[in-house]
Amino acid sequence: MIQTSSNITNSSDTFELPEHSADIRVGRDLIAATVPFAKESRVKSWWHVGVTLSLMIIVLAFAGAAPWWPLQLMLSILGAMLMVRTFITYHDYMHGSILQNSRAAWIIFHIYAAFALTPPSSWKESHNFHHGHVGKFSAVSIGTFPVITTKMWHAASFIERARYRIERHPFTVMFGYLTIFAFSICLLPLFLNPLKHWDSLLSIIAHGGLITVLWVFGGADMAFFVVLLPMTIACALGSYLFFAQHSFKRMNIISPEAWTFYRAALESSSYMRLNKVMQWFTGNIGYHHIHHLNVHIPFYRLPEAMAAIPELQSPVTTTLALRDVINCFKSSLWDEELQHMVTYREAKKFSSV
Repeated sequence: MIQTSSNITNSSDTFELPEHSADIRVGRDLIAATVPFAKESRVKSWWHVGVTLSLMIIVLAFAGAAPWWPLQLMLSILGAMLMVRTFITYHDYMHGSILQNSRAAWIIFHIYAAFALTPPSSWKESHNFHHGHVGKFSAVSIGTFPVITTKMWHAASFIERARYRIERHPFTVMFGYLTIFAFSICLLPLFLNPLKHWDSLLSIIAHGGLITVLWVFGGADMAFFVVLLPMTIACALGSYLFFAQHSFKRMNIISPEAWTFYRAALESSSYMRLNKVMQWFTGNIGYHHIHHLNVHIPFYRLPEAMAAIPELQSPVTTTLALRDVINCFKSSLWDEELQHMVTYREAKKFSSV
């Protein structure tokens, strides 16, 4: 196994918290400031869930039934974007930020999870692990993408390096439909613990069954435009959003002794600046630093929290611009001496100096 190191200090090359003063809240005081926003409006929650689910089903149905393939393509892409937003509602439900103790919501989201390759048992287990390990060194990819130091990289075997590269490779993110959702969230947990993760088998059967039914009764085009293409696009975008918000040039990796949810949220989670349309389709997941600070804030209240709390208004920012996408994928290893993320090439160069 790759061994970790905890010799970490802050530097000016990484995100810095403002100096403490009587007017600036940090730590538990800042988390406490977010508590008023961690209260849902039941009506709003049902409105967002109902509208999003209905639009997704209607658009995908028309994508399958449209007589002209360019129209099918456009509707399929729109359906993919609605899939992303639908997933965010499920994500918030699993965090307990919306519609808790609702029998109807439980039924709806468990049906959704079965068809969307997000079985509740493995999803909740891996995602909770993610929230507890953001900003830490990790050579494993349980619910997150691994991040190791340059020292760990140089000490790693050829197999360990290859696995690390594969898990963080752009193709792994691009084909997240297979690599992340089908394999990591469904097949692998089922293989490792079939009794605990029996719902992974249910999800595989439901998803595969839906494709089969559409293919048999509607043809290959229907299966492609209703499920295969939109799932490929939605999973690729969702996987990249997840990757980029915890693997960016100015992120900070925190030693185990100094790690807190507060520091992980503000130093190891980004704010992705998006236009209003993309904010809607992505369910405000770009406000990721606030989500990690308090997971109980409903997605539709994240902008409100940022607008009301000055300490949350100067986060490390990323975008979907090509330059930022490239920088996110190039930020591969944490250099303990330089105190920032570096590329594989830079790690090799520094080691030879």
